[in-house]
Amino acid sequence: MKKTFFKSKEFYFQVVLHVLVFIFYSFDKKNPGIKLYQVVYFVNYATSTMFISYYLLPKFFYNKKHFRFFTDVLLTVVFVIIVEELVLEQIFFPDTKGRSFPGVFYSLLDVLPIITILSGFKFAWDALLKQNEVDHLKEAVAESKLQLLKSQINPHFLFNNLNNLYSYAIENSPKTPTIILELSSVLRYMLYECRERYVPLAKELEQMENFTKLYQLQIEERGEVNFNIHHIKTNYQIAPLILIVFIENAFKHSQASQSENIYIDIRIDLTDDGILIFKCKNNFHEVSNTENLSHGIGLENVKKRLDLLYADKHELSINESDNLYGVELKLYLTKINENEMHYHRRSTTSTAYS
Repeated sequence: MKKTFFKSKEFYFQVVLHVLVFIFYSFDKKNPGIKLYQVVYFVNYATSTMFISYYLLPKFFYNKKHFRFFTDVLLTVVFVIIVEELVLEQIFFPDTKGRSFPGVFYSLLDVLPIITILSGFKFAWDALLKQNEVDHLKEAVAESKLQLLKSQINPHFLFNNLNNLYSYAIENSPKTPTIILELSSVLRYMLYECRERYVPLAKELEQMENFTKLYQLQIEERGEVNFNIHHIKTNYQIAPLILIVFIENAFKHSQASQSENIYIDIRIDLTDDGILIFKCKNNFHEVSNTENLSHGIGLENVKKRLDLLYADKHELSINESDNLYGVELKLYLTKINENEMHYHRRSTTSTAYS
């Protein structure tokens, strides 16, 4: 369908181009009007141009057979000159131009400009289409990378939490049903509502809070967890599962290095001009299993996703000092239009009843 669309556009483009070039070619203020010989001469040029543009270019030039291409172009130009000198001029100007050959140089000056212009525009059109294909290919590659990174994040999250759930089940903990319920809510969100590149900010923050509660259940009375959200508006959107990775990283490393006095502080704010400020701090003890706090599958993936989705619209800083690990991320969000808001409301409702 798309190829047909471009072919129809090319057809109209070529028609307009040939009309304009013909007007330029036949214009003579001393002798206004279109003469029959001008039409016939131009048809001779246009026919040769069609042969060059739609046969020689794709068959030889685009296949890097440059010597064959230029040789055939030269032969085509020679053929045009022969037709013009030996046939057309004998018909229209038998007593003037038809009596003598002006020479190769003057014949080329008469023929080459029009053929070059018409063929050149065809080459430019093909280059434009090729660039369009390259742009679509780049978008497809970027989308594939995002989907791959997102598919790596979900199993990473699921693996960690199933291990925790298994531990609670072995101990017959009364918190096991609550953990299953919270885990089900987060997984439902990941499976059904994170398919789009962007989701409503309010929905993402709601799931982040559920996610935090899920991990907070594991800490029990062994520490302090703060989760604060300020000035959040509903008309903004964000890439899903970006901020969750930093929260998961904070819980994982804080619990891995200490059994008590765990401290995790999460703060999210939104400025009036749509800049999301996310801050996450956690304490840790310097032991062998926390030597690589700045590494890991989830954290590396989220950095790549930020580069793809927010190339020039994010600022990420990670600091580690005095047994305190801090992440600060600024995201320049975009607003969500009314149609998208209606779509998300409808999809959320249908998911709730599925």
